[in-house]
Amino acid sequence: MVNEKYITIPQLAKLLGLSRIEVYRRVRKGQIKAGKIGRMYIIRDKEVGHILGKKLTTKDKGQIEMAVKKAVKEYGEVLRKLGEE
Repeated sequence: MVNEKYITIPQLAKLLGLSRIEVYRRVRKGQIKAGKIGRMYIIRDKEVGHILGKKLTTKDKGQIEMAVKKAVKEYGEVLRKLGEE
């Protein structure tokens, strides 16, 4: 915890281009993982990378792969025909 880097909700809101209220809502819903020190929420640097889409977890990669397989299974023939054009 000592060597980790954190940002605050107002900093994350500015980074994402969202209001502070919206970021607070997402934290309360559990969409954004945050810790609390006193009255202030903090977000780990690792979580920020995940939010911005710069880092994919193993779970994220698995979900993407499943979605691709499902799309190919359902629309494979259409995709092949589109590829021929």
